[in-house]
Amino acid sequence: MSAVIEYAPLLWQGLWTTVLVTVLGAVVCVVVAFAAGLARLSGHRILRWPAAVFVEVFRGTSLLVQMFWFFFALPFFGIQLEPLAAAVLALGLNEGAYAAEVVRGAIRSRPKGQTEACVALGMGPALRLRRVLVPQAIPAMLPPFGNVMVDLLKNTSLVSLVTVADLTFRAQMVRNTTGETTAVFLTILVMYFVLSLVLTAVIGMLERRFSLDRKAKATWRADRQPMKAGAA
Repeated sequence: MSAVIEYAPLLWQGLWTTVLVTVLGAVVCVVVAFAAGLARLSGHRILRWPAAVFVEVFRGTSLLVQMFWFFFALPFFGIQLEPLAAAVLALGLNEGAYAAEVVRGAIRSRPKGQTEACVALGMGPALRLRRVLVPQAIPAMLPPFGNVMVDLLKNTSLVSLVTVADLTFRAQMVRNTTGETTAVFLTILVMYFVLSLVLTAVIGMLERRFSLDRKAKATWRADRQPMKAGAA
């Protein structure tokens, strides 16, 4: 463990890079998930079909190959990405393709009566998605979204293959220098586990928050109905 203590600053640098890649990848993932998921629910083929192709391609091909493509192949087409940008883009698009199905499934699972009521009130597709269907679907999305985010975190270990100096990259440097394989990789194993616990805790907090919001709104509506009846 002396090697781990000696090279702790190097590992901390790698840890912060891993956190940065995870956060940026999560942002891209959420944006892509809602864009592709909602597009797949569209009644217009011009939106639905490209979204379906995107989801199937990114779910059906290797994340590592996608990352290599963004970093090594795109320069042949005149597009040069920085290592961090290529890594974040590959992670966000790949995990976003999985999360898009979460969004689509959660919204489609809403009772048909909700949509029928919105149509009866004259609400257009965009308005009923924004005001009714998406807010009600978010609590159902959060648990599978948590799984996607933990998977994204674990996949950040691949970014070292496109020269991003993340936690795995730094650990490999320390191992090559000191020869301490067990101690170094046990240390980063614990670090990844702690990060996954933090992500799980954040998702759990969001689940409780949205659950409480829904209960509060339901209680408020229930309290308002007798008042309206009495006023009538």
